[in-house]
Amino acid sequence: MIRLVATDLDGTLLRADKTVSAWTRSVTDAVQERGVPVVPVTARQPRGLAPIAEACGLTGWAICVNGALAQHLGTGEVAFEHLVQPEALARLTSAAREQLPGTVFATVRDRGATFGLEDDYRAITGPDDHQPAMAASVSMGLEQIVDAPALKLLARHPEVPALELAGQLRELGVEGVHVTTSGADFVEMAAGGVTKATALAELCRTLGIAADEVAAFGDAPNDVEMLTWAGQSWAMAEADQEAVAAAGARCGSNEDDGVARQLMELMRASQL
Repeated sequence: MIRLVATDLDGTLLRADKTVSAWTRSVTDAVQERGVPVVPVTARQPRGLAPIAEACGLTGWAICVNGALAQHLGTGEVAFEHLVQPEALARLTSAAREQLPGTVFATVRDRGATFGLEDDYRAITGPDDHQPAMAASVSMGLEQIVDAPALKLLARHPEVPALELAGQLRELGVEGVHVTTSGADFVEMAAGGVTKATALAELCRTLGIAADEVAAFGDAPNDVEMLTWAGQSWAMAEADQEAVAAAGARCGSNEDDGVARQLMELMRASQL
């Protein structure tokens, strides 16, 4: 039996316009009415997650910032928080600037309340990226970015695509930082060892739920560990090949209610 559903949002539960259909909403409502929590597991920070979760009818636990933070959407209670320490931030940014000139950075801290970025990062960021956090962002020099613990460090390069940049940052071998991507035009870095899977495992331990009682859905490289860890997992129809290789199966497109259709199959099979 499935006792918890873990789902990525962008490219997975959400359509390209960042909405869910009324039918998908009715299915996630039905799953939760059976006492099975539907947990969003996302790179988004709480500020960006809140309106989407409300539209999707998700009011329980959420895993944010690629596993760095678990927070209850209804009460605001924080189950855990894992931060990149200033020493690791300084080592990573210094090595990147030396080996990959032109790399620029941003920081997410204070449980998502602060989004600070270098002016050069802002200059190469599209108008729809990082919203709504971008609207309340503050400019910081690199010294400010590395002087306090971060939920997430972000990196961009004006000429190097995000996937390539992520690989180059990993090759720097800086301890205390986990490098990943979510399909966007930037690289995301959490504390060393922190992934969606480690966070989901930590939350499930507090809820008394085993890995083989979890169904997970995802589409991007930052979902790989979660898809591998969960007892049952599905990659979306248009998923990145790393996610496809990690998942136990494929489901339909996010544009065609792929998650909801698979959840309906699980309910019909009395697994939910």
